[in-house]
Amino acid sequence: MVLHLICSNSGTEQEAKDIYQEAVIAFYEKVQQPDFVLHCKVKTFLYAVSRRLWLKRLWEKKRYRGQIEEGEPLAGIDEEMVDIEAKEQIFHKMAASLDELGDPCKSLLEAFYLQESSMESIRDTFGYSNTDTAKNQKYKCLQRLKKLFFTLHNQPPHES
Repeated sequence: MVLHLICSNSGTEQEAKDIYQEAVIAFYEKVQQPDFVLHCKVKTFLYAVSRRLWLKRLWEKKRYRGQIEEGEPLAGIDEEMVDIEAKEQIFHKMAASLDELGDPCKSLLEAFYLQESSMESIRDTFGYSNTDTAKNQKYKCLQRLKKLFFTLHNQPPHES
């Protein structure tokens, strides 16, 4: 996760390794504090710290225009971890909904959104007569997935 974060945000594999190592050291130092209580998964903590460290490094290199405080690089990490945990839970619920959806919808949506297949490729793979039919089926599958997600997990519909 850290490698993907850094490499997709102007970084290299070596920089990702360095940042991850710094995050592990920060975690070790936090664990040594007697009042430290971990309120999330270790991987969530490491990801949040790595993200914060990488943004700070980008800011120092003048490649990031956002605001990062000069002080403690771990300041605000608790709020960030809560946000990451919430997004992770929603992601798992969506994956469960996708599993519940079943085939062919699951395969079609994965082909389009995860494998980034073209509509022409989907048309050929799934045997649709034309790309408009494939688009229509993708739309219907997506609507079924949304309905399933919001029904199964009692999530309020989010307008998009």
